[in-house]
Amino acid sequence: METGIPEPLFAVPRVTAATDEDGALVIRSAEPLAGYPVTVMHSVRAWAEADPGHPMVAERAPGGGWRTCGYGEAADAADAIGQGLLDRGLGPGRPLLVLSGNSVDHLLVTLGAMTAGVPVAPVSVAYSLQSHDHARIRAIAAMIQPGAVFADDAERFAAALDAVSPVPAIVRTGSRPGAERLADLVATVPGPGVAAARAAVTGDSIAKILFTSGSTGTPKGVLNTHRMLAANQQMIRQAWPFLRTERPVIVDWLPWSHTFGGNHNVNMTLTAGGTLYVDAGRPAPGMFGPSIANLADVPPTIYFNVPAGYAQLVPALEADAAFAACFFSRLRLMFNAAAALPAALRHRLEDLAVQTAGQPVPVTGSWGATETAPAVTSAHYDFADARCIGVPLPGAEVRLVPVEGAYEIRVKGPMVTPGYFGRPDLTAAAFDTRGYYRTGDAVGLADPDDPGAGLVFRGRIAEDFKLSTGTFVRVGAVRTALLSAAPLLADAVITGEDRASVCALAWLNAAEAAKLLGQEPRVEGELVTDETIRVELARALAGHNATAGSAARIERLLVLARPAGLDAGEITDKGYVNQRQVLANRAALVELLYAQPGPENPENPQLPAGVIEAERTA
Repeated sequence: METGIPEPLFAVPRVTAATDEDGALVIRSAEPLAGYPVTVMHSVRAWAEADPGHPMVAERAPGGGWRTCGYGEAADAADAIGQGLLDRGLGPGRPLLVLSGNSVDHLLVTLGAMTAGVPVAPVSVAYSLQSHDHARIRAIAAMIQPGAVFADDAERFAAALDAVSPVPAIVRTGSRPGAERLADLVATVPGPGVAAARAAVTGDSIAKILFTSGSTGTPKGVLNTHRMLAANQQMIRQAWPFLRTERPVIVDWLPWSHTFGGNHNVNMTLTAGGTLYVDAGRPAPGMFGPSIANLADVPPTIYFNVPAGYAQLVPALEADAAFAACFFSRLRLMFNAAAALPAALRHRLEDLAVQTAGQPVPVTGSWGATETAPAVTSAHYDFADARCIGVPLPGAEVRLVPVEGAYEIRVKGPMVTPGYFGRPDLTAAAFDTRGYYRTGDAVGLADPDDPGAGLVFRGRIAEDFKLSTGTFVRVGAVRTALLSAAPLLADAVITGEDRASVCALAWLNAAEAAKLLGQEPRVEGELVTDETIRVELARALAGHNATAGSAARIERLLVLARPAGLDAGEITDKGYVNQRQVLANRAALVELLYAQPGPENPENPQLPAGVIEAERTA
């Protein structure tokens, strides 16, 4: 609760490190994990008693204003909805499936389910609205056997509701035969049933089932216990002491079907008694306008995004001094996750803060996974490297197992999942013999002689490859360096496995391209072939290559006109590109990158149209 005593933004990072019998480096926080409530709902109820009218969540109303819900109203609704779910036969073994995106009602339904001990299973809205066959939703419903499904709008989600029929439907608006209205659940009078169910919830009870992307098959259901969620927020509070006395204001688009938005950001709001404004914008061409309008209307105190989001935000701030002044007016820190933030983008953010606010605003980050609720490490402001993910949070320990040129990071602590829904085989394979969760992510030490200097993210091990020369390529590091050298690019995938050189497929940053061209770039078929774009990127590649080793040089580039496809498994709805899936789906374009021009190849005397080669310097 608020005490009026100012707290520092960041705690001083302190760790211990030791090498185990197998040669792995084990790093722990030297700070013990303090106590925390049994569930996040305990925090909601504490705030509801202390300050019932304080807004907990808000969303845009049809008239353009904000529909808000306070802590007291939310706690009452959670009891009523929880009782309503129990009355309809839901319980620990019969989850609630949620199809809708972020909204006030989505959060109230979630809190109601958690109150009643009903696991809630939010799935990506893309599975409902962008899929043609709804195969993933069918597979998820068959896996978890939900007792009911909630959709905000019966008509908008009609096809998805059909796909999971005969699961009973609960809707907020629209009509559907047999569907119940959420208003009826909210009107339920809480009785002894929900009180008993609430008392029976323990730290080991399942709060959520979150699904992996499923790009290579049926999505896996990651079990999230109440202990995981509550412990993780305490871990974060000890790294960010200011949350003990400052109630955050967060404006956020990140989907609640993912752990970053749905666990990290939502639970931070609830635990710290803050307010979360639901942002309907997206960091995609033509969809970022609502985000700018929302941030101009409600300046945040903490801002969360992924690199693709910052790539859209920075040009907008640079182009509009009034918007920048509003955005930075009470901002305490900016936070990046999901992938490494390109260094050039971070420097632009830092410069904007100084120019606008007159002082630095920290740009920090963290690292974790759906299986870790999610935060495992935290980067303090003292960590200047944009790739740094910091040190283990209190209560977490990481085991760094050597892999080629780096370490695989493995994790243990109260925030780690007990496993996957209905898949004991996957659960067993996910942990090593010492009980650490195998993440599949690669990291390095920022300072080999000082583990307290933090870890540097190196990318997904499964994405890395070797060139035909035997040289090992760290895809994550190469991609981040390319995006830093070429702000004109929004994202990229790296090619070159079993080939002689590294190349890339990439997408334009629409805001940066508009600044450069003042019009739409020229497109031919699948590729952007604009000459001005070509010249700019050829120069950027040359600059990148001037300081890169053989495993990081990028010889050629194609700029793709068609965005990464969500339904094709190429990208998640939080903006993370699936390297392997893009390369598989666009294999013909990869071959185009390696077509050899010149006299030795008379059938192809010059570079194919659209292929950009690094500018040659004398």
